[in-house]
Amino acid sequence: MIATRLPALVDRLRAVVGDDGVLSAHSDLVVYECDGFVIEKNCPDVAVFPRTAAQVQAIVRLCNEFDVPFLPRGAGTSLAGGCLPVGGGVMIVLTRMKEILEINLRDRYAVVQPGVVNVWLTQALKGTGYHYAPDPSSQGACTIGGNVATNSGGPHTLKYGVTVNHVLGVEAVLPDGTLVEFGGLSEDQPGLDLPGLIVGSEGTLAIVTKVWVRLTRDPQGWRTMLGIFESVADATNAISAIIGAGIVPAALEMMDQGILVAVEEAFRFGFPLDAQAILLIEVDGLEAGLDQQRDRIIELCRANNARDVRLAASAAERQLLWKCRKQAFGAVGRLSPSYCTQDGVVPRTKLPYILERIIDIGRRHEIRIVNVFHAGDGNIHPILLFDERDADQVRRVLAASGEILDECIACGGSVTGEHGIGVEKIEFMHKLFSAADLDVMARVRHSFNPAGRLSPAKMLPTAGACGLEQRHPGRRAAM
Repeated sequence: MIATRLPALVDRLRAVVGDDGVLSAHSDLVVYECDGFVIEKNCPDVAVFPRTAAQVQAIVRLCNEFDVPFLPRGAGTSLAGGCLPVGGGVMIVLTRMKEILEINLRDRYAVVQPGVVNVWLTQALKGTGYHYAPDPSSQGACTIGGNVATNSGGPHTLKYGVTVNHVLGVEAVLPDGTLVEFGGLSEDQPGLDLPGLIVGSEGTLAIVTKVWVRLTRDPQGWRTMLGIFESVADATNAISAIIGAGIVPAALEMMDQGILVAVEEAFRFGFPLDAQAILLIEVDGLEAGLDQQRDRIIELCRANNARDVRLAASAAERQLLWKCRKQAFGAVGRLSPSYCTQDGVVPRTKLPYILERIIDIGRRHEIRIVNVFHAGDGNIHPILLFDERDADQVRRVLAASGEILDECIACGGSVTGEHGIGVEKIEFMHKLFSAADLDVMARVRHSFNPAGRLSPAKMLPTAGACGLEQRHPGRRAAM
C-alpha cells in the first residue's frame, strides 16, 4: 500500500526539492484531482514541484525505490484526463520549470523548459520578426511541455501544422531516471524520429524537461475575415469550397449560434446573434496576392449563401476577433456549470453530416451541445453542457459523447485531433486500431516504461480495472 510508505517518501522528496516543493495534505491535493476533463477525478498521494532536470531524475528514482506510480503534469488544461492520477502516487508538477533558456534568431530556434506557458514565448518573440507557430486556444494557460505531450494544434494548424512539426529535439527523463536527449538543431536527423515518438505520447514514455522548438518567420501581412451564415450547412459548404479552390488559409474556424451568444456576452465584439454560424478566416504570407485570396474567399462565401463577409479593419480588430475565438471555451461558463468537450476529426466534406448528427444526438440524450472548432482540418469540438453534480446528466453526457466519437470513426475520421486519448478515450482505441497495431504500441511503451510506473492506465488499453468502463459501469452499454 502506498499509504504505509508515504511518510518516508514525503521526507525523501522534501530533501530533494525543499519543504515548499511538496504537497501531501488532502486539502492541497484536491486542486490536482483532475484536469479539464472534470468527469473523472482522483487525488495524487503527493504533488512535487521540481525546478531542474536533476530534481526530476531524483524524484523518479525515489518513486522506483518506493515502488509507487508517478506522472507529469503541466498547467492541467488537458481535456481528456491526461493528467489524472488513476492509481494515486506521485504527481510531478512541472510549472516551476518555466524558463526560456535561449532564443536564437539566426538559426531559428528557441530552447524552453516544459513549464513555459505557450503565450510567454509568443510575447518574448514580439518585434523580432519570428514567432512560435503552434497556438492552442488555451495558449494563455497551457504549457509547451503539455503541448508536446498531446501534440497540440490550434487555429493555425491548417497551414503551419501541429506541435510535432515545430519540435527539433527534447531532453527527457526516462522512467528509470536516466536523462536523455533526442533530436537536435539540424533539420533532418538520421535514424529513427525519436522526438516525433515522444511528442504525442502523453507522458507515457518519458518526462520532458527541455524542448528545442523551431521558430517561424512572421508573414508580411494578414487578411482576417468574418463570414456570417444563416445555416451551419452553408458555413460548412463554404469551408469545403475554400479548400477545394486550392486556397490554404492560415486558419479557418467556425462557431455556431449557441456559442456565439456566450462569446458576444463576454466580449461585446458585435457578432450578429441571429446568425446560425460564423466563420473566422485568415490568410497570411507575402503581401502580393493576399488581396486576391481575400476577394476569392469572399466570393466563395457569398456563393454559399453568406449573409455578409466582414474584413478586420485594423490590427486591434483582428486581435479582438482572435481573442473571442481563443477564449470561447471560457465563455461557456455563462451557459452551464460544467462542460465536456469532444475532439473528433472527420473529412471536411463530412462536416455538414457530422454536425447534423451532433444535433440529433444532443436532442435524443437531452443534452445541449454548442460547437466551436477548427473547421479547416475537420477537427470538431462539440461542447456538451451539463451539471456534474447530477449523476443522470453525467450518464447522458458520456453516452452522447460516445455516439459522437463513433460517428467520427464511421466517417473515416478519428476520436482526437489534439486533445489526446488520456483516460477518456481508451476504449475507442480498439475501434481505431487493429490488435496488431495496439500490440506494437504497447511494445514501444514497454521498451521505455517496462515497470509501468510512469502514467499507468493512460492512452493504451490494458487488462484489469484500469479501463474507463471499470470506472463508469454501463457506459459501453449506453453507447
